[in-house]
Formats: sequence, C-alpha cells, structure tokens
Amino acid sequence: MGVLNLTPDSFSDGGKYQGLHAALKHTENMLEAGADIIDIGGYSSRPFADNISAEEELRRIETITEEILHRFPEAFVSIDTFRSFVAQRMLEKGVHIINDISSGNIDENMLETVSNFQAPYIAMHMQGTPQNMQTNPQYKNVGDEVWDFFVEKIREIRAKGIKDIILDPGFGFGKKLLHNYQLLGSLSRFRSFELPILVGISRKSMLYKLLDTTPHETREAAAALHFQALTYGAAIIRVHEVEGARQVVDLFRYMKSNGII
Repeated sequence: MGVLNLTPDSFSDGGKYQGLHAALKHTENMLEAGADIIDIGGYSSRPFADNISAEEELRRIETITEEILHRFPEAFVSIDTFRSFVAQRMLEKGVHIINDISSGNIDENMLETVSNFQAPYIAMHMQGTPQNMQTNPQYKNVGDEVWDFFVEKIREIRAKGIKDIILDPGFGFGKKLLHNYQLLGSLSRFRSFELPILVGISRKSMLYKLLDTTPHETREAAAALHFQALTYGAAIIRVHEVEGARQVVDLFRYMKSNGII
C-alpha cells in the first residue's frame, strides 16, 4: 500500500503532493514500483494535528482521487478517513477501500456507510484522537488490549454486514515508543482472527526517535521491521517508499514459498 498524502501538514511529506500533476506523477511512480493499493488521505492524523472540517478534507482529495481512478483504472484505491461524509462521497466516485483510523469510534455512521457499499474496511486501533493520542498513552499490556479491542470491534463490524475486514494495530497511534515494539512482538497472535493484517510503520517516530534521525532517513530500519512484520503474519504493509518495500515483499515470498521461513 503506497501512501499519497494530500495534506499541507503531514509529518513527513506534507504539501508535497497537493497539486494535481505532482499527485498523479507520484501515484504513477508508486504503481510502477509495485504498489497494489494507493491510500489517499486529506486529513493529517499526526499527533496534535489541526482538526479540519469534513468539507476541507473532501476538497483536498476529491478532484485528485477522481483523476487517479480515471487514469489508473487498474489500481485499488483506498481513502484514509474516519468521516462517513467523506467515505460516502468517495465510494460514490468508485474508490475501493475505506481506511478508518478510528474503527468507527469517531463517526457513528461510518460502519453503516461502508456496509451500504459493501466496501472492504480497514479497522485501526487508536487510543484517543490525533489531537490527544500521544499526550500520555497507558497500557497494562498493549498486545492484550489491542487484541481485546479487535474482538469487540470485529463483532460490531460484522453485525453491520461488512464482510471484508482488514485489521491495523495502529503503530504510532496512542502508543509510546516501547508500546509499538511490544505490539510488533505480539503481532503473530492476531493471525488467529483469520483476517488480513495491515502494518503501517513507515517514517514513524518509533523508527526515527529510537535511531535519533529524521523520518526520511529510516528506510533501512523500516525494511527490517517490514520483513519482521511479514514473518509475523502481516498481509499489507503501508509505505512511503514503494520500491524498497516491494523488494522486501519479494524476498519474503521467495523464502516462504521455498520453505525457508
């Protein structure tokens, strides 16, 4: 899953792809590099980000998403939003997946909206909201608590009639540095849900704060954790640099198909 941020204030590439030409070129590059899904977002969910209106979020993504759907009909397009208003407008345009960082906890109409379109739904765990999630997140056992969250959330999502569910443990969303690595270490237990697991660690603070560097200088570290996540059962990795991630996936598939791992 390649990331297309259409925001002016995202933590690593805010403002870089807001223009139509830049967004289309970046999408083309990601698809040529091997992206299977393009994840488009118009709301910055970095810690303490501004809580913009749904109308502004939609304005940022609507035209560009329409053009991507038109020019790259072979691509699967995901919309990163927690708002049913935005999700409905984009599903009407023909997007394929809704990626909700709140798992329907912020907008009570989200699950019904997704169900109406029978779209695949990515449910992510987040403690709090983007505006307060990193103030002081607390867990007794992060793996257990995220597990318990998904047990209840899967039941709720299925009760709404949504069939295709993808689970995202939410690395960096309401978790301290150690929480993220503890969660990664417990990732294999989520296989028992028998649902695809999405891992998003690209350019996140769990990498650059630990290594005392910048988000853009964590490619090698991200590759190492991506491979580890795949061995633990991840089915989708959400990334900013598609080419390197594709190589990691190809290496993993080769080793797995030959019984090496």
